[in-house]
Amino acid sequence: MRGGALGSVQSGVQDDQRGLNMAQPTRPTHYQPLGSPIWQQTRQWAGGQAPAAPLWLFWLSAGLAALAALAGAAAALHLALSGHHLSGMGTQLVWGIPHVFALTLILAGAGALVVAASGQLTATTPLAATTRLGSIVASALLIGGLAVLVFDLGRPDQLPVTFQHFNPASSFARNIFFYLGFFAIVGLLLWSLLDPALARYRRLIGWLALIWPLLLATNVGSIFALLAAHEGFRSGLLFPLFVSAALAYGSAVLLLGWLAANGLTPAVTARGANARGTISSPVMAPHVATPPTATHPTTKRLSRLLALFLAAHAAVLLVHLLSLLYSPAARDVARFLLIDGGIYPVLFWFGMVAVGVILPSLLLLAGVIRQRTSHFAVAAGLVLLGGLAHLFVMVVGVQAHPVALIPGYEVTGAAFDGEVFSYQPTLWEWLIGLSGVAIAWLTALVAVGVLPLTPRPAAATRGSSAPDTLDTPDTPASQSATDPVD
Repeated sequence: MRGGALGSVQSGVQDDQRGLNMAQPTRPTHYQPLGSPIWQQTRQWAGGQAPAAPLWLFWLSAGLAALAALAGAAAALHLALSGHHLSGMGTQLVWGIPHVFALTLILAGAGALVVAASGQLTATTPLAATTRLGSIVASALLIGGLAVLVFDLGRPDQLPVTFQHFNPASSFARNIFFYLGFFAIVGLLLWSLLDPALARYRRLIGWLALIWPLLLATNVGSIFALLAAHEGFRSGLLFPLFVSAALAYGSAVLLLGWLAANGLTPAVTARGANARGTISSPVMAPHVATPPTATHPTTKRLSRLLALFLAAHAAVLLVHLLSLLYSPAARDVARFLLIDGGIYPVLFWFGMVAVGVILPSLLLLAGVIRQRTSHFAVAAGLVLLGGLAHLFVMVVGVQAHPVALIPGYEVTGAAFDGEVFSYQPTLWEWLIGLSGVAIAWLTALVAVGVLPLTPRPAAATRGSSAPDTLDTPDTPASQSATDPVD
């Protein structure tokens, strides 16, 4: 009886203590670089100790990205020395698969910065946790896209000429201004987040980081909207189409980056270990009492934004296609892209519509499917694949269609007038395009390993199950608010 009474008293004391721990205010989330545990575990690995995190995955991905980047640079050097006639492009089709990759990366970078900046403007929402990471991801994507453009110039040594002769009437010349401003704004945004002395300017910089990438995406769309050589390009709807594409692709990449930064783990216990007792990723190693990633407020908000932007992009694309079918001058090229253009209708209906819109929408909106993190990653990846297919059809397919030199008349000659251009991307072009993705990935890896970009909850009581909180730069730790659960 005495033992039972004593056990009851001890149990009651433990329950009271557990209640006190549960009632304690949640501690703020701090940011840390990924590099510290990586270098530390590397030394442990070299000393014969088995690291808890899959360290080999980090170095393997970085090594493969570096090799792919070097392969793209070697392919660009080979084409520059031997001539661009080795590629699948020609005088009729001057923008091939490298430009498709470059446009996808640039638009995704612009959209990622918009989403990240929106988190900075509303610091109490779950998106605030992605501001630092999203800024670096946006810069890495833009660096990768610009690298592809430089590789595909044919004469990269002539790049300084663009800075010496600026033509404000040219969309290409204006893009240089927007690119430089993009990097400057990202630098200011990160500086304001890392330096408390710039706390008063964070909201102003956030608005600038929100507006500037939208202008960049609009100016990229002007390259095609103001091009009168092809009937499939000259349309004012290309301005909102490129903006909606940037928001969809950017939110997809940012969702992938957020999931990768959190290790794609289904759950982490209070000790920071999974069910097998080992840390699942270097980023998740210091996490304590982290809720499941699939139900995390930030993951849920990013997935809902992706579904919203994807629906908006599909609506604008539908209006654009209807306008092409309605216009007599563009009706032939619309039929070519959608019905009888060979590979282009297949890529549009299967690649863009089925893979890029319908499947990810089902994955993002179905209640049962949304419970697993891997489905979010698959949905974001499908959106990006659909974006590649859409830009290939819109950029390459429109060029492959013969230009109507004199509308209403059939023009024939010795220069393949009136013939469809047969385009087959070569290995050199694929290497250049994929190198941009590799450069973006490698840049993001290095940045995450050096800068404090990934959120890390402060050490909590082992028995506590309180959710993560965000220690926003302009909010003291004692006043940090808990992220609202959607």
